[in-house]
Amino acid sequence: MTRSSLTLLVILAVLVSLPAPAAEPTKVLFDFADPAALRGWRVQDDGVMGGLSKGNITRDPAGYAVFSGKVSLENNGGFSSIQNNFDPIEVSPYEQAVVRLKGDSKDYRFIVKAENDARHYYVAEFPTTGDWEEIKIPLRTMYPVRRGDRLDLPDYSGETLSQVRFMIANGRAESFQLEIASIALE
Repeated sequence: MTRSSLTLLVILAVLVSLPAPAAEPTKVLFDFADPAALRGWRVQDDGVMGGLSKGNITRDPAGYAVFSGKVSLENNGGFSSIQNNFDPIEVSPYEQAVVRLKGDSKDYRFIVKAENDARHYYVAEFPTTGDWEEIKIPLRTMYPVRRGDRLDLPDYSGETLSQVRFMIANGRAESFQLEIASIALE
């Protein structure tokens, strides 16, 4: 074995023995145990299009946000949502959104925007069981949508994040209640 081969083997042995880089720790976006976490959240219903749905967001003293209301199909309505807009943050080290919640056995949508001025957003749909659960949403599988229509664009890149939203739009008139304890990235 030559001297350069031996040197290369020593270097490789050292590299293999180095610890793997630490994964990014979980980034908590909203923890509703803190009353201040409700700041900035607002309701957006189908009234922007003439609909009659009514949603509300409150904080339960037990430490979670409550998104509740009634979806109406009258006047071309059909959705209610809550959202929080913020300055874009870097999220590329993270693979998934993790939401601790309790639904009402209905389907909901988790929606994000990459930039404040973006004309489209990215959606992931999820069912709820009626029990407290942890929903994990792979960021890079969220698909692009504008005004309810799926777009022929790439899925969410997972680089920046400037809005988080929850929506109910199941195509039927219904009452709803979604309790949200926390939203994080990991």
